[in-house]
Amino acid sequence: MKYIYVIPGVAFLVTVAVAMLCMCRKPGETTIGPWKSGLSGQLQKAFVTGAPKLNRSELETACEDFSNIIDTLDDCTIFKGTLSSGVEIAVASTLIPSFKDWKDSSEMAYRRKIDTLSRVNHKNYVNLLGFCEEDEPFLRMMVFEYAPNGTLHEHLHVKEVEHLDWNARVRIIMGTAYCLQYMHHELNPPIAHPNLQSQAIYLTDDYAAKIGDISFGTNIAPKATSPKEESKHAKLPPLADPESNVYSFGLLLLEIISGKLPSTEEHGSLIKWASEYINDQEKMNSLVDPTLKSVKNNELEIICEIIQDCTHEDPKKRPTMKEVITKLREVISISPDAATPRLSPLWWAELEILSVEAT
Repeated sequence: MKYIYVIPGVAFLVTVAVAMLCMCRKPGETTIGPWKSGLSGQLQKAFVTGAPKLNRSELETACEDFSNIIDTLDDCTIFKGTLSSGVEIAVASTLIPSFKDWKDSSEMAYRRKIDTLSRVNHKNYVNLLGFCEEDEPFLRMMVFEYAPNGTLHEHLHVKEVEHLDWNARVRIIMGTAYCLQYMHHELNPPIAHPNLQSQAIYLTDDYAAKIGDISFGTNIAPKATSPKEESKHAKLPPLADPESNVYSFGLLLLEIISGKLPSTEEHGSLIKWASEYINDQEKMNSLVDPTLKSVKNNELEIICEIIQDCTHEDPKKRPTMKEVITKLREVISISPDAATPRLSPLWWAELEILSVEAT
């Protein structure tokens, strides 16, 4: 009789061990969750690109008949949804109303976007959970993790939103840097964010950074790769390469420590405004957001050095994100684990979506 208890116990331990090993996989691996290897048939095919196709009815229920709108971007509406487990999701739906208005190029861009996003699996990224598409009634949607604390942009520039102290800002810097290193160096081919800015950095319950690429990408404003290139690229599509991401990261650092917008009528270009202070240790504190009560000067100095390196006019002379992190870690002790959300519902969200699909 003892084997009746021992065998199920061993099976349980093996199951747990396999799940734990898969959950602790290397960031560069393509598997999405510990259940992938056990899938078969249509569900397995759905995971060729790493993201399952979901039913409209499931999302409609989760998003309260698509009435729970939380944001409207240039090319999509964002709904907040809640799965039956209580896990919250964000659902992006194209603003294009009908299939006849949906161009072939839009379909290609949509599928390429899903394929790209499904390759990214990082705790400091707003991960793609699935997608939904129907031609009649017309529907194109992407389903993401939900980050409840809004964007970094709001916390830096909207007075009514909670203030971020120096330590919180540095943790956000490190989380963003670790994610970019993963995207640039651990994925093959590498992936660069098409429009890296403070509006694309979302914050979790404990204010960990999550880089998001939620829009459909049809109306993204182009990002300059240096001050001289701003006018040159004004009418070109956004550049998505590691070098331009590094430039944008340098500009983002300056925005985080100063609390100023990248460009204003009062100061013009933020990079140009900062040039008066960034090379002078005695003037360096003039860069700092006046609302900050305390600043760690050794961290400020390193961040200022990195800003200069990252925003070099010659893309070939900019550092890689690996080099950026090496320099940051000289004075900042925040590890990759410390920069990630303490509690993440992603595992449960994926598990529920797959369970629904399997049935």
